[in-house]
Amino acid sequence: MTKAEIANEISKSTGIEKTAVISVIEQFMAVVKDSLAQGDNVYLRGFGSFIVKTRAEKTARNISKNTTIIIPAHNIPAFKPANSFKEEVAK
Repeated sequence: MTKAEIANEISKSTGIEKTAVISVIEQFMAVVKDSLAQGDNVYLRGFGSFIVKTRAEKTARNISKNTTIIIPAHNIPAFKPANSFKEEVAK
């Protein structure tokens, strides 16, 4: 399902204009991105959590040059679904 399809479904069920719904969805995504960029997690009860995971430094190989490189520690965004979310999808 795409962002446009989600906006269309929300617009149909609530009666709010599609352009307003798209604006709200984009603002939601911007707030989540900004929060994660600052290192803050976002918790949505009954849905899940957008969290920041820290990857440790590791050694990797560049196969084409046959050298080792060090990948520094870095943060990545992740989503952890709520238990009720997982149960509903598993049905």
